[in-house]
Parts: sequence; C-alpha cells; structure tokens
Amino acid sequence: MILITAVLSAACLAGCGKRVSDPVSRSSFLLNTFVTVTLYDSQDEDILDGCFALCQEYEDLLSRTKETSEVYKLNHRAAGERSLQVSEKTAEVIEKGLEYSRISEGAFDITIEPLSSLWNFTGKDPHVPPETAVREARERVGYQKVSLEGNMVTFADDDTTIDLGAIAKGFIADEMKDYLLEEGVESAIVNLGGNVLCVGSRPDGAPFRIGIQRPFADRNEVAGALDIHDMSVVSSGVYERHFVENGVNYHHLLNPRTGYPYENGLIQVTIISPYSVDGDGLSTTCFALGLEEGSRLIESMENVYGIFMTEDGGMHYTEGAEALMIPPEEYGGMKNGA
Repeated sequence: MILITAVLSAACLAGCGKRVSDPVSRSSFLLNTFVTVTLYDSQDEDILDGCFALCQEYEDLLSRTKETSEVYKLNHRAAGERSLQVSEKTAEVIEKGLEYSRISEGAFDITIEPLSSLWNFTGKDPHVPPETAVREARERVGYQKVSLEGNMVTFADDDTTIDLGAIAKGFIADEMKDYLLEEGVESAIVNLGGNVLCVGSRPDGAPFRIGIQRPFADRNEVAGALDIHDMSVVSSGVYERHFVENGVNYHHLLNPRTGYPYENGLIQVTIISPYSVDGDGLSTTCFALGLEEGSRLIESMENVYGIFMTEDGGMHYTEGAEALMIPPEEYGGMKNGA
C-alpha cells in the first residue's frame, strides 16, 4: 500500500501549544520505506533501539522478497506442499488480511501477489504487462484458497501466493506502540513511510497535527491537516507507486478481478482509526470499494473516520471526520496548505 500522510512539525504550525524541547528521533530504511520514531517524553535511546529491532524482526517474518522470511517460504513451498506452520505473529497478520479480504468480498485480497509481482511498480522501469500475463496472474488470485487454523496456513493449490504489504505496516506500527507503552512512553509518533500512528498527545496535552499530502505534489504540500490524539492516520492513493505510459497513469492499487489498477474516480483515501492495522486494511478496502460503498463501510464502524479525495480535487468526509480537520489558516508555513 502507498502511505501518504506527512507529520507536520510543531515548529511550522501556529496554535499548537508550547513547543516541546529536545524530542529524540531516529530514522532507518526498513520495510522498503523510511521508518521514523520520535519520542516526546523520553530521551532514552535504548527505547529507539528496541523499536527498530522490533521492526527488523517483522521484516524478517513478513517480507515478500527476503528469502529467509516466512512469507517467502510460504510462497516458494514445494509442489504438493499445501500446509505450513508459521509463527504466531505471522499468523496474526494473515488472519487480519483474510478478515479484510472477507469484509471487502475480495476487493482487498492478500493473494494479490501474482499480480503485484507482475506489475512490479517498485522496479526501475515498470511497464504495462502483456494482457495474457495479466489474465494468467489474475486466475491465481482468490483469498478463498487460503485458510488458517491456529498457526497452520493451508493453500488450496500450488499456485496461490500471498502479499501482506497492504496490511503489514499497520500491524507493525501497532506492535511498536504497544512496546513504547510498555517502556513508559506516553507521547510519541511512529511513522512507517507515511503510515502515522500517534501515541497519546504532545506532553503539554495538545494534539499532534498530521498533514495529508496533496496528490501529485511535492511532499511538503498538504491537502489538509488533522488534530490527532492517540490514533492512526493512513492513506492510500494513486500517485506514488505509479508510472505513466501512453498518457495513462497506472497505480499500484490493483483490482483483483480485472488485474488492472482501479478506476473509480478516487485518487486518495485517508482513514483515521485507533489501530493502524485497521487503517491499513480499510484505506485499501475503501479505495477499492469506491466513494459510496467505502463511506458506508466506514460509517458502519465505531470510532473510525474516512476522508475520500476525488479526481476533481473534492474532499468527502464520513460522519465526524471533518471535525478533525484544522482550519487552513492555522497551519501556515506549508506550501498550498489549504
């Protein structure tokens, strides 16, 4: 999934309360993105060490491309080998992925791997794959072909493979938050490549301010900003992992039924939720479902909010979401911040 929210620093925002001095922060390239953890009420570097060790541990379990990972081993099992044991944590992520596959009736599908590998949006020179290759890959997709009992994963055939990239970062962010709370941290931000999870609020009680990136613009340009206390902000959109061929923008949010990127008038969906794993699953699911069905899904859930951006630049809010938005004049210093 593309994760496209940006944290707005306290220094560039008006009206965000007393500035907290000397937070400690660290960044590292993990999970195929830049991971940043900032502690606002602690300067204990050992806690940061623990955060990044945890992140590395999950990459070692869930990476689709790392040959020693559990997901890689699942996808490269021997012919005829249909059931494999995985760790408890990998099983939890797979179960969450299957849950959202069922909720969306396959619009979100953890068996998308044949298509995601075929399109290869992270490659150096991506192109639209041949139609026959798309059709063949599409026929291998179907979450119903994966079942989980305890820590045992069972596949219905030899051709089914999984990709947990659309949900793994949210799960990992939640695990990092749990670790921080165990270490006594009550004010922090975990940013996994734009997947932002706020731990509590700022030490002075003010909410964190999180910017929603303006699609197709410089990363410092925001389409809006949110006041966030102890919640997650996750976005899915069409403008980062994408390429243009023959004047058409092809993005990584693939329709499992057609094998091609979704075309439904949306360019971005942002989910605000208590748990980042739900933000991950719902941002992709709601993008796939489209504005009307996606909005209905969010409004059927408690304490979850959605912001849908359409191709005409319109912002559409589920009930309660607009109340989280900050007036544009209050986040000056950002380009085109309205």
